Amino acid sequence: MSDRAESELAQRLRGPGVPLGEVFSFISGLYFRGKLAYARAFANGPPDVPGVFVITAGAGLVSPDMHVTLEQLREISAGCVDPEDRRFRRALDRDCLAVSKAVGKDCQIILLGSIATPKYVGPLLEIFGEQLFFPAEFIGRGDLSRGGLMLRCVEEGVQLTYLPVANAVRRGPRPAKLARRMACKL
Repeated sequence: MSDRAESELAQRLRGPGVPLGEVFSFISGLYFRGKLAYARAFANGPPDVPGVFVITAGAGLVSPDMHVTLEQLREISAGCVDPEDRRFRRALDRDCLAVSKAVGKDCQIILLGSIATPKYVGPLLEIFGEQLFFPAEFIGRGDLSRGGLMLRCVEEGVQLTYLPVANAVRRGPRPAKLARRMACKL
């Protein structure tokens, strides 16, 4: 985000913009790449409702395909992801209520973020309640492990097991590490 950055991504951010998903993938690497690939591979909600959203600090739920400029990125990330922050909550609640209305009561909402902290879980549970689910395989895993797991699921075409967030154990023992994969060189 430095004005002196010379990478191709930084130049595009200062120019026509970059899809938000690409920016977040650059920033958080494996974890966000895994979440985005998994969400795109397995989202299957109503046809008139986008199936993938990114929770932002100040702009609520945003499509990962939305192009953002450097100025817009600074604006949506200037807030604080804190349920007590009015800017964060107002935008998140507005968009979650719109999604809830659009999908109805028969659709599961899958959170691919951490449920160990209340920063997302509290606000999302207030609106989605029993419709809010998360992958059981996330319990005890760190960000990188979750990212790698989701990328493997996409590669294998296998969805994770979803549990309701409302009564879930939010922390647990660390599962075994993912088996190391050999790189294939062509």
